[in-house]
Amino acid sequence: MIDGPYFVLVLVAALGCGLTAGVFFAFSTSVMRTFGALPPAQGMAAMQQLNVLIINPWFLGVFVGTAGVCAVVAVVTFVLWPDPGTLAALLGCALFLVGSFGVTVAANIPRNEALAKLDPEAPESVEPWRTFVREWTAWNHVRGGAALAACASLVLTLAA
Repeated sequence: MIDGPYFVLVLVAALGCGLTAGVFFAFSTSVMRTFGALPPAQGMAAMQQLNVLIINPWFLGVFVGTAGVCAVVAVVTFVLWPDPGTLAALLGCALFLVGSFGVTVAANIPRNEALAKLDPEAPESVEPWRTFVREWTAWNHVRGGAALAACASLVLTLAA
């Protein structure tokens, strides 16, 4: 069983991955469904406002902080290789860094930026909004599933 500072790092990474998975789960199962069910101008305006308000120390602290801790855990894991649990630790870190953080940067943020340029009241914004909801939510499922799988892998590391 792992112990000491490595244990603490893996535990913090697992908790951050789990918390992030929960946030993304809530978006996929309720927030985006709600925004998509609203009249387009209202749903779009609500998402635009959410994209501004989500950039706060609480969310960024957990999300970016978890990515940072996962990067540290990955480096330490390479030093400890091939101790028990190291494969699960690397898998968990990779899942979060690529599947959650990377997908956010490569898929969700660009869509948020494109949405910010649309006028919710303009009729020509309706179709881009519908496309946004469909594509953004699909990528959110991916990043949420990756964060949950990362959490599970890191928990397995703690049990090794």
